[in-house]
Amino acid sequence: MLFSYLISEQGLDERINEVFGNATGWFVDAILAEIPLTSTTGIPWVLLILLGGAAYFTIYFKFINISGFGKAIRVVRGTYDGLEKAADNERDNTSEIKGEVSHFQALTTAVSATVGLGNIAGVAIALSIGGPGATFWMVLIGVLGMSSKFVECTLGVAYREVDAEGKVYGGPMYYLRKGLQEKGFPKLGKVLAILFSIMCIGGSFGGGNMFQINQAFKLFEHVVLSPHVSLQGQGWIFGLIMAILVGVVIIGGIKKIASVTDKIVPVMVVIYILAVIIVLGLNWQKIPDAFAAIWQGVFHPEGVIGGFIGVLIQGFRRGAFSNEAGIGSSSIAHSAVKTKFPASEGLVALLEPFIDTVVVCTMTALVLIITGQIHTGVEINSEEGILLTSSALESGISWFPYILTIAVMLFAFSSMISWSYYGYQAWSYLFGRGKKTEYIYKFIFCCFTVVGAAATLTAVTDFSDTMIFAMMVPNMIGLFLLSPKVKKELKLYNNAIEEEVS
Repeated sequence: MLFSYLISEQGLDERINEVFGNATGWFVDAILAEIPLTSTTGIPWVLLILLGGAAYFTIYFKFINISGFGKAIRVVRGTYDGLEKAADNERDNTSEIKGEVSHFQALTTAVSATVGLGNIAGVAIALSIGGPGATFWMVLIGVLGMSSKFVECTLGVAYREVDAEGKVYGGPMYYLRKGLQEKGFPKLGKVLAILFSIMCIGGSFGGGNMFQINQAFKLFEHVVLSPHVSLQGQGWIFGLIMAILVGVVIIGGIKKIASVTDKIVPVMVVIYILAVIIVLGLNWQKIPDAFAAIWQGVFHPEGVIGGFIGVLIQGFRRGAFSNEAGIGSSSIAHSAVKTKFPASEGLVALLEPFIDTVVVCTMTALVLIITGQIHTGVEINSEEGILLTSSALESGISWFPYILTIAVMLFAFSSMISWSYYGYQAWSYLFGRGKKTEYIYKFIFCCFTVVGAAATLTAVTDFSDTMIFAMMVPNMIGLFLLSPKVKKELKLYNNAIEEEVS
């Protein structure tokens, strides 16, 4: 009874929100400080850096997001696997191909963390603010983000570390420290790596864990249980079950996580896309009108504001951003790939924003538009957003909300196990790589799963999501300074392919 009370909404929400709200309000305000666009509207400065960086990398790498797309597909399919065995590049001329997972597994692990509730609730929020035109800006942001993802994931592999047991440690922590040291900024690199690690740990507990489980439970309770059964104050039971399932997977490390995500991700994406396609098929006559509405609203002020603020702020904060491009988190998963060519995984990584933003988010937007679920100018929260999408699917076939519930639970589960890996990598960077250190982090992570399902935790989630936002600051500094290194790696890989073909 005491345990149930302590983690119930009545016993936990008020105290924990007050503590986090008072202690971290200044941090949230600083990260989300806005640059005014109009007398009533502004854009957080961090978003301008993300967009500016994505545009810069797109131009600097000669539109790699487009020119490298076909090659990325071929890498995932294994077309160039023969290059790995014959590789004799300047960094590693051994016969051993270091890494723990395949290109496909690295991609699915990263996609499992990015394809989530932001692609469902975040899109509804964006359209509610900006109307159908917000969809165009959402897609544009996704396309530009492909270039940022290419840069950070190439660096993740280039500067990773592999221990005696073959376990890989990589991500912004390592390319910030080692890369900036090469550039002659060793102190700056160490400071930025530590800052990134702290923020990544906080983000893993909040946006990558508590928010995911909280929203999954709310939809499960609304669709499956309501109005027959109420679990008011009993969310911890749902959280405990999920914590056990998550614990079973994450205890095995990246190999176990990848072996799960390479099965879950295709299933969850297919389930969701099939449901959306059926609704679109039933309303196929309205699809041209939906595209027309999107185009007409592209340069409407509401469309612009909705696309940037709705998707980039609400979509990011309420789903760990649509694709996390520029944040650096995905590079942690991609660092574990089996390859001798860092640029090969950078190319694979650029597929992520295409999948989760260009494809999944666009299809969600079309369903919301043609089913008339969006009322522009009425701002909604993430819970209302996910219920709007549920209603849109229900308009096609009455039992579709149950399908969405399954998809959302898979989204949440896969995001949690992937973010646990991100958080642990940052944790091990700060506190060491021993088994004891690993199990302490994973135990804490599972405890937060129970807490996340039991309470609303508004202030905690806001803070944690803001920490994910803040990961961008040290990461983008590293990406700008180390972009010549990425260009060198891309040239190396392209030359190897040309030699193989010739």
